Amino acid sequence: MNGRGKIIPVRFTFDSVIQLIFFLSRKCGRKREIRNGSDPIWEGDVKMAAIAILSRNASIGLVLLNIFLLCSCGPGTEAPNCGSADILCVGLVTDVGSIDDKSFNQSSWAGVQQAVAELGAHGNYIETKDAKDYMANIELFVNQAYDVIVTVGFGLAEATGQAASKYPQIKFIGVDQYQVQSIPNVTGLIFHEDRAGFMAGALAAMISQTGIIAAVLGTDLVPPVVAFRKGYEAGARYIKSDLQIISTFHPGGLDVAFTDPEWGASTAKQAIDQGADVVFAAGGTTGNGGLIEVASHPNKFCIGVDTDQWETLPEARPCLISSAMKLIAPGVFDLIEKAAANRFPSGNFYGDVGLAPLHEFETKISSEIKDRLAHIDQQLRAGSIIPTR
Repeated sequence: MNGRGKIIPVRFTFDSVIQLIFFLSRKCGRKREIRNGSDPIWEGDVKMAAIAILSRNASIGLVLLNIFLLCSCGPGTEAPNCGSADILCVGLVTDVGSIDDKSFNQSSWAGVQQAVAELGAHGNYIETKDAKDYMANIELFVNQAYDVIVTVGFGLAEATGQAASKYPQIKFIGVDQYQVQSIPNVTGLIFHEDRAGFMAGALAAMISQTGIIAAVLGTDLVPPVVAFRKGYEAGARYIKSDLQIISTFHPGGLDVAFTDPEWGASTAKQAIDQGADVVFAAGGTTGNGGLIEVASHPNKFCIGVDTDQWETLPEARPCLISSAMKLIAPGVFDLIEKAAANRFPSGNFYGDVGLAPLHEFETKISSEIKDRLAHIDQQLRAGSIIPTR
């Protein structure tokens, strides 16, 4: 209203309203963002207001009124009482990166979602934005009396061990966290990445026409990534000993090595320019950038990682012949189920690995190649082939 009593209309852009919500949510006591599925949850709870704006079906005035009411009156919906013996609460903390990374984090979250669907659990996740927040993010779930906390990635191993020792009443699942010393309430969900990599390398060698294949990888600071590379190269040379292999690790640290799709794309292109016609990519969204780059080149093949990336990264389908899978979701679910049944193991728990289906390439791959891959898989499982020798 101006000095003469006339109302001056104010125009809100969509972005300005979102910024206002974040400001008001902090006034309600919000200090960090927690996510439940794909929806943000804020302490003080402005979730209802956010949904109203995101749907664009409510007036700005009504939305802002809801925010102020929620700030003054407390949460609009009650959070579950995770301290109750009748409620199984499962929290997931990602390493630096997004929950919908089309690969590692997403597969882990799928295991929690399966527990929500089949066990009636309550599930939340926190996306870590900075490695220094590992413990703080874990303790967000601790302070809400969660029963099981899943921490995703090698980078969280130290914080997970410290939290487990400090909070022995909580079960911790450390995905890709090898347990050197057993802690009673921690299980490391680990995988034979070298076996999955061996299968991927054998496939790459059998379909390559140029005799040159490549791997675009996250940092060599992470043992599972190194195991993928060793297995890939060993599998390729098991088929063709004179094959040329271009393997490249990301030069950065844990904070950037898995979230750099531009580097992944440029590295894949460099390999293609050097004659590679099959590229294996193992490195979160960094690897995804490589896969998408390969898909833009005709008559080139790519192999994904961790999950069946045909389902999670459709942009790569033109080249995506298969994926070197770690069956992360079933492994996470199995351990949550064991925790719920008081059968939680400590130490290390091996999840399964294998190649994803060939999908639209099924008819383009000869039966001889398929049969040989099946035989190699049997030999790996029987121990007749040692994948990194």
